[in-house]
Parts: sequence; C-alpha cells; structure tokens
Amino acid sequence: MRFYSRKLIKPQDLNAHGTLFGGAVLSWVDEEAAIFVLCQLGKGNIVTKYMSEINFVNSAPLGEVIEIGMELVRFGRTSITIKCEVRTKFEKKTIITIDEIVFVHLDESGKPTPHFVTEPANE
Repeated sequence: MRFYSRKLIKPQDLNAHGTLFGGAVLSWVDEEAAIFVLCQLGKGNIVTKYMSEINFVNSAPLGEVIEIGMELVRFGRTSITIKCEVRTKFEKKTIITIDEIVFVHLDESGKPTPHFVTEPANE
C-alpha cells in the first residue's frame, strides 16, 4: 500500500471526546480515494458506489499527523475497486481500514460506462 497524503488533526476535526471525528476522516478518505481512482483511470466522471465495512481500529488526538494509503484491488468493466488504510504518520498506528471502496465511471447522462482500463497506472 502506498500512502499518498497527510493531514494534521485540527480542533475542527475532533469529536465530543476530543479525538478524531470519524466523519472527518471518512470525508478525507473519500476525497483521496477519488483522486487515486482518477489517476488510475486517467479520466474523470466517477462516483463512489460502495464502501465495505469501515473498521475503526484506533483514534488519534489533536495535533497528530495521519496519512492515507490506497491500493488497487481490481478493475471491473465500469468500476474500479481499491482498499484504504489511515494510520498515524510516525508510530504507524492504524486508525481505520476499509477493504473495498468501489467507484463507477459514468457517461454524460450519468449511466455506468466502460472505462477501458485494465492495468494499474505508474505513479
């Protein structure tokens, strides 16, 4: 798995317990996953179709630096499936894992359409 981006946990990212809010990290994951898929497909017009179970393993405090990792799982005809791990930058402590995030490539009318990509992009 390659880790593509880092985030600093700021006060607005915290929950009522003073640790990283799950909604904040999921927003970051969805954005990073979309960027990863756009780079893999070399084209836009994708949507998030599905996320498998999200495993919240550990939390993270204010001021922690986290990193978001993505890995290609498989290409479908109109879809691409990836997996994700979010971890602390320095201790490498896992925050969350998601085994499957599926994106679908759409045509101009919003219907699934083949993306014709079968090999991972060299990044």
